[in-house]
Amino acid sequence: MNITSEVEKPQALKESEGMKRELNLLDATLLVAGSMIGSGIFIVSADITRHSGSAGWLIAVWLIGGFMTLIAALSYGELSAMYPKAGGQYVYLKEAYNPLTAFLYGWSLFAVIQTGTIAAVGVSFSKFLAYLVPQVSEDLVLFSVGSFHVSPAQVLAIGIIFFLTWANTKGVKGGKVIQAIFTLTKLLSIIGLIIFGFIYFKPQVWNVNWTQAWDLQRITKDGSLLSYEGLPAIGGALASALVGAIMSYEAWNNVTFVAGEITNPRKNIGLSLLFGTLLVTLIYVLLNIMFTAVLPLHEIATAEKDRVGIGASHAIFGSEGTVIIALLIMVATFGCNNGLILAGARVYYSMAKDGLFFRRTAKLNRHSVPAVALWAQFLMASLLCLSGKYGDLLDMITFIAVLFYVLTIGGVFILRVRQPAAERPYKAVGYPILPAVYILLGLSFCILLIIYKPGFTWPGLIITLIGVPLYYLQKKPLKL
Repeated sequence: MNITSEVEKPQALKESEGMKRELNLLDATLLVAGSMIGSGIFIVSADITRHSGSAGWLIAVWLIGGFMTLIAALSYGELSAMYPKAGGQYVYLKEAYNPLTAFLYGWSLFAVIQTGTIAAVGVSFSKFLAYLVPQVSEDLVLFSVGSFHVSPAQVLAIGIIFFLTWANTKGVKGGKVIQAIFTLTKLLSIIGLIIFGFIYFKPQVWNVNWTQAWDLQRITKDGSLLSYEGLPAIGGALASALVGAIMSYEAWNNVTFVAGEITNPRKNIGLSLLFGTLLVTLIYVLLNIMFTAVLPLHEIATAEKDRVGIGASHAIFGSEGTVIIALLIMVATFGCNNGLILAGARVYYSMAKDGLFFRRTAKLNRHSVPAVALWAQFLMASLLCLSGKYGDLLDMITFIAVLFYVLTIGGVFILRVRQPAAERPYKAVGYPILPAVYILLGLSFCILLIIYKPGFTWPGLIITLIGVPLYYLQKKPLKL
């Protein structure tokens, strides 16, 4: 036995020895991109357009969201290189602050951020399948218990989540294959949609949309225009518009959760964050520019049920466009959920290793994956599917997620002071300016939401703060 090499092995890597490092840089990059791209990009542009009222501001909002995400990703690169452990952001918060702060993040992830997103994405799959198979519509009632109704869409969503959870219990290799296939398919499909959109470019639509490209105004559901009065109203409008964009960029950090299964994590996590967020930002911006080339702005703002993607696809392909976009979104949501399911369970596994979650979730199965954590996540996501509140949950997710992003990036500054001699194989690009810019933008966004969109903030804060008594109630591993 080589005792010396065992002693000298970095502690962060020793703690992940039970997991198999089977995710390379391409796998990690596809996980970043695949977890981000779901159905949101085909829907939220309607709400952004209603709040911004112009083509220029529509694109600007997507660029601001992408810029914030990219800064955050570059900052996380430093933390991921310092702590290449399963759990990612949970670990960073614990190291920079304390176990309570980390637990509140993990609790929020389990209670609403990750599981709520999984539920919403699962139901989105069902909604668009209903275009092809009306029998799975969310408008139908499969069975009722008193005033509680369950639709075929909810049951199908649970079935999809169950299948992906089961597939991921068979080892990270199976999960990465699913991720690669569906992410590459949706990337190529979206790129194809963008190309066809510019081929069928409508000059008259483009000219009208971009004639007064920077007139910030509100478009109502009936298509009328309202002006904003004063800087506070403008700030509130932009914050409201950013909610949808930031929500669509959400889950970029999931790759940090699986650090224990990535080869050369000190290098590959940071690179995958950079490549993945850049790729998604480019695709989102180009797709929205294409929307303004085929659809009048008022049609984007007033699209039925906000389904801008369907309107654009119909304008490009005619009646077959509905089928094309439905298939594309089904591929996008399926791949997105696989990434969310694969990554999220690693946080609960890390929490359990610290004695802050159910004890059994700290164990790996014979395939070297946290199967119990995966099934616990499945149960919570299923409950949220059945609640019918998945849409409301997504509204809260953005505020909570950005709040924790700000805290985590603040941790870069804290650790630079507290641990100046710590090994940093990769350092945050643009430090201290770019991380400070993100903190300023993130806090401004959160403050404006508290003022102008309290419905987005207080419910999320309450859910997060429920974690405080839960933390103090269990100072030792839960036996369940």
